[in-house]
Order: sequence, then structure tokens, then C-alpha cells
Amino acid sequence: MLEPSREWGPLRALPSALLAGLLTVYRAVVSPLYGPVCRFFPSCSAYGLEAVHVHGAVKGSWLAARRIGRCHPWNDGGVDPVPPGHRRWPPGRQPRILALNHPPIPPDLPQED
Repeated sequence: MLEPSREWGPLRALPSALLAGLLTVYRAVVSPLYGPVCRFFPSCSAYGLEAVHVHGAVKGSWLAARRIGRCHPWNDGGVDPVPPGHRRWPPGRQPRILALNHPPIPPDLPQED
């Protein structure tokens, strides 16, 4: 008997892969035309791409839509990370967008009196 996870694995990943592909094309082709206009870090398209990778197509799309709804002139913006998910990747297989959206933060330097 076939295991359902093996049988449906590639098919289950298809919606997320399609959305991630569309967002990647948008980031490469359309986003540079507008320049850095997003009020948030990471940008809305980077947020959407990470949300789809971390939470899947349905929840990731919902999170991205909510984020786009918050991106307007009356919002001050700021740092708005994607909520953590439960997905784990093997070493070296983590999506590149996760590293781009979470740069290392250097420690605070001691202050002199």
C-alpha cells in the first residue's frame, strides 16, 4: 500500500511552488520598476514569499493579503516579520528569502562614559 504522504507530497507542494514562482517573478521584473516604496521591512513581496514558504499557499496568501492591507500612507510601517511556522528544512535547503528577511543583528557596542 502506498503512503499518502509520499503519494500526495509533490501535488501538495504545487500551489506553494506556483505562488512562490509568481512572487519571485514579480520581485525580479515588476518590483524594481517601483523602487523601494514599501513602508515595511521586509517589503510586502518579500513578506509574501516568506509567508508562502513558511506557512504554505493558503495561510501564506492570507498573511500576505493582510500585510498588503496594512501597507498604506496612513501607516508608519516598520519591521513586520512573518509569524514563525513549524516547517523545517534540511541543512543547506532553507529558502534564500528567509536569510534575506532575517539578517544577522550585530551585538550592541559597549557605551563609553
